[in-house]
Parts: sequence; structure tokens; C-alpha cells
Amino acid sequence: MEEKTDWSRRAFLGMSALGALGLAACGSGPAAPPQVDVQVPKALLDQAAALRGGSVGMLSQKLYSEAANRALDKSLQVFAQATGTTIRNDLVSGDAGDMVAKMDADVKAGNSRDLAFVSDRRFVGQLHNLGDLTDVTDVVEEMRTLYGAPATEANNYCVFDGRWYAIPYHFIASGMYLRKDWYAEKGLPLKPYYTWEELRDNALEVSDPSKRRFGWGLTVNRSGDANGFIQNVINTYGGAIADNTGTKVVFNSPETVEAVAFIGDIYKNPKYAPMLPPGVGSWTDSSNNENWLAQILGLTLNQFSVYADSKTKKNPVYADTHPFNGATGPALDRPLAFGESNSFVVFKGAKNPDLAKLVAKFMAGGSALLGVAKEAPCLVNPSWDKVWDSDPYYTSGDPAFPALREQTRVPLPVTTKTGYAFPQAPSPGEQAAVAAYLLTDMMQSVIQGTRPADAVATTHSRIVQIFEQQGYRQ
Repeated sequence: MEEKTDWSRRAFLGMSALGALGLAACGSGPAAPPQVDVQVPKALLDQAAALRGGSVGMLSQKLYSEAANRALDKSLQVFAQATGTTIRNDLVSGDAGDMVAKMDADVKAGNSRDLAFVSDRRFVGQLHNLGDLTDVTDVVEEMRTLYGAPATEANNYCVFDGRWYAIPYHFIASGMYLRKDWYAEKGLPLKPYYTWEELRDNALEVSDPSKRRFGWGLTVNRSGDANGFIQNVINTYGGAIADNTGTKVVFNSPETVEAVAFIGDIYKNPKYAPMLPPGVGSWTDSSNNENWLAQILGLTLNQFSVYADSKTKKNPVYADTHPFNGATGPALDRPLAFGESNSFVVFKGAKNPDLAKLVAKFMAGGSALLGVAKEAPCLVNPSWDKVWDSDPYYTSGDPAFPALREQTRVPLPVTTKTGYAFPQAPSPGEQAAVAAYLLTDMMQSVIQGTRPADAVATTHSRIVQIFEQQGYRQ
């Protein structure tokens, strides 16, 4: 998922009162996207009438599909032209490590964009804790009447003291993928989930370096995917970064040490060397996508970007892919699979908050979302229940859709045997610690020879420092 660390600028100037425009390809490059007749609903046109001539600045957390980014731009262009407004949209990398710091600095300096959409699980808590966000409860309640309930996870990550500070935009499911043809050759079963130990052992069994088959397509190098992998193993083993309040660091536990030892053994033990693809120790967030599409991996963990790419690019691996919900560990007999939403936030000091909120309402439903969703199948999904029923694409466009919709409605929280309930209360400290790549740094030290218990203890101390910087005394 190639991304840029700098903002990249697109501006859409409202030129007419057109209510609909076709979605077409942008310039040269990949094949033209599916034609979606993007329309601005009359109710939104009426609300926008008083805002004609206005403008907003927007940040978009870059999607892991270039075609989806182009489709998103086209939807914004439709809105701008239909309402006679201007929307300046900048792309931003969610994995650069400094995104929140940049946004906060802009807000404090009084020159921030009006709105942005970002991962609610990863970033909303930090931005709220910094005092950068506007209460958008009124918008969310209005959208409930239009679109039904949002994804259950959003009630955890977007709500603080009973008020909404982010507007769910589109749902991003969590998932893992394995080569079902390789499993079939070895007589291994296809299941809705596995234990982490099963996945490790199966990966070794299906591997054959002489055929460029590497069963384990997961890295612990600095990347968002590695963060997700490491944290998931720790949680399913019974560990956690913070307690359920999100304020107390509890990282240094026997369960965390056991999980870290398990992960480290995969990358250190010569027994598992045949299942590790070349260069896995230096992978970035695009590497597992690229290697999966190159058909040399037997297992990977990713958002549905890799699934979307294989489908839209007609890669043969699509037909051989078994998507499943994830893995279990000693402390949990079901996967931690509840996903996240990219959600809109309106920054304090926004110059045109009314227009910003209107853009968010437009983008979250109807044909505006459909155009983006078709370019990133199963990666960009409705966050709102009734939007799932708004077009046959969401019910019959891919065999994975029913399971994805159920993930938006999964009862939460999920509680481990050690008492941690996930998703936990939004924790700015945890979000900042993960964004600083403390987990991946910890695993690198283990691979280089540090005892797991020592690595965990050191990382615990580093996490404590970050929590205290966020105002949580330990």
C-alpha cells in the first residue's frame, strides 16, 4: 500500500448546480473504473443552498487502492460542482508516524483544514485528547434517521463522555488470507478461524522455497500491518497495552511475554526459516500486498486491500484465496475481529464547519460511497446499516460481503480470560504508543537476541513515558 508522507493536493471547484455527474477514469493509467452515477440528494442540495460560494479544506487518509482514491476525488468533485462550492482535498499517510502531530500543530496554529477522515481506532482518541475536535453529535443523530445504526465499533472509538467526536464514514474489516489451493494439496482444513499455533505450523507445512512458496507472509518490521499482528497476538494470549479504562499501562505481564516469545521464535528459530519469504524482515506496508499478488505467500494479514486488488486486477490468486476472521490464542476462543471505520472529524477552528459536516453526510452514503466501494471491493464498506441495503452491489457483489456486514454488527466487547474487554476505552496513550512503533521495535530487539521478558519490560517503560506525556500519570 504505497503511501506518501507529504500532503498531496487536489482541489475541486464548484462550477454549476448539476445534481449528478458520471464517475469516469482520471487521465491515463489503469482501466476506467466502474461507471457510477454519483448524485447529490435533493435534501443535501437544499441544505447547501445557503453555503454556495463557500469552501472547505479536507484531509483524506490515503486508501490502499489508487482507483478508490480517484473515485473518492470524483465524488467530491460531483458535490463541489452540484453545490457551487470548493473542496480542497489532501491525501495523508496514516502510517507515517507524524500524522497526528501535524494535524495538532495546524489546529493550534489556526491554519488547519476544516475536516478529515482518519481511522477511528488509531487516531480519533489522540486528536480528541489534544482538544482538536468539534462535537458532531448532531450530525450523527441526523444520520441515524437516514442510515440506521453505525458499525458497533464506532460507538467505542468515536464517542467520549456520551458525545460523538467523529462521524463514521466507511467500514474497514479485519481479515486474514491463506492459499486454499496450497492447503488442499496438504489436506489441511479451511476454517473460519485458527489458533496462532495452527497457522504457524500450517505455514511451515505448505512451504516449499524451491517452488517459491513461503507459507508465512507476516512481518514485524515497522508498519501498520506489523503493529496489528503483534498487538493481536498479545491480546489473544491475554496481554494488553492498557487496562480497560485506557489509562493504566499493564503491558509487562506473563501473557505478553509468552506472546512475544511465540512471535520471536518464528523469526529466530531455523526450523521456520523455509516459510519466511526473502526480505520479510524489512517489509513495509505495501510488501505483503505485493508478495501476495505475486502468488508466493501462503498466509497474510491485511485489510481487504489485498483482496480488493486481486479482484479488480483479475489476479489468479483471487480464486485461490480463503479469507477468514483471524486467529485465537490461549486467552480467547474467538478472533478479535471487529474492524474499524474511517471516520470524519471536524477540527476546532474550522472556517466552514457547516459545509464540512455536509460533505461528511454526503460521502458516507448513497452513490458517493458506492463509487469508492466498487473500486476497493470488500475494503471500503458501508459503516451504516441501511447503506448496506441501498444497492445490490453490497448484497451480491462479492461472496465476502455477508460476513463483512456481520462484522459491523458483532456484539462488543469481547472479553479475554484475563479480563480485558475489547475494544477497550479509547486510549490516546495506546494509540500514540502503537503509532510510535514501540511494538515493532520490541520485536526487532527480540530477533536480535534480547530475552522476551527484558524486551517487554523495556517496552513497558517506554509506553509509560508516552502515557505520561499524554497526561496519564502511572
